[in-house]
Amino acid sequence: MAFFATFDLREPINRAVETLVERHGDRLHALNDLLLQGLLLPLERVLRQAPPWLVLLAVLLLAWRATGRWRVAATLTVACYLIGCFGLWDALMQTLALVLVATALAVLLGLPLGIAIAHSRRLRAVVLPVLDVMQTLPTFVYLIPAVMLFGLGKVPAILATVVYAICPLVRLTDLGLRQVDPEVQEAARSFGTTRWQLLLGVQLPLAWPSILAGVNQTVMMALAMVVVASMIGARGLGEEVLAGIQTLDVGRGLQAGLAIVLLAVVIDRVTQGFGRGRRPDGEPGARP
Repeated sequence: MAFFATFDLREPINRAVETLVERHGDRLHALNDLLLQGLLLPLERVLRQAPPWLVLLAVLLLAWRATGRWRVAATLTVACYLIGCFGLWDALMQTLALVLVATALAVLLGLPLGIAIAHSRRLRAVVLPVLDVMQTLPTFVYLIPAVMLFGLGKVPAILATVVYAICPLVRLTDLGLRQVDPEVQEAARSFGTTRWQLLLGVQLPLAWPSILAGVNQTVMMALAMVVVASMIGARGLGEEVLAGIQTLDVGRGLQAGLAIVLLAVVIDRVTQGFGRGRRPDGEPGARP
């Protein structure tokens, strides 16, 4: 239509990506090898080769440590056992490895960024609109640049998951630090604490429940990307869902979807338990 001025972003963006690949292809290849050979595959190998009873025992102890209730811990362990009963134990370990690596990278990137914007209004004014855009974009959009830079496979799936899931951790870290009582901070300064001592000894401990809530949301969003990431070769439980869609096998797709739900419930309860802490009597409760 003549009323609208012509303005197309496709060509500039495509040229920028092509230039990035041409100039930094070796570095991208090295990053791909580091993430795949140095992190994901070793962790995946350990999880897949570990006896299922040992993994279930670890889940039981971790869930009890987080919640303080044996009944809840046993229920979460049974949920993992059911996934194995579905014949999806190997796929579960692949998905768990991908989620753990993506979450670890999101924490390594998101936690410092959240701390930085909590202490800088100018940086927050720049970063928060970017986070708004990142949370609004459809999940499939994240796969396009990841595939163009790294091709098909697990690494682009991890990177797309990190970009998609990092937003709540940055926001909640910023929120938790800004909600630390100013009087407590002023009292700490009166004792001569440095900025690093104030951050590590006062602000981060008091903001810890909010930070762990951000980690919880990051893990949940990483799990939400499992099915989408399977389209570019992530494998795991998402691949089973995708195969069910492609073959119109409703039972296969629903079974894999239920396994993802069970895994999400287990991780959610464990991370929430660590976020709330435990009272001396073992009941969940807020840390003092």
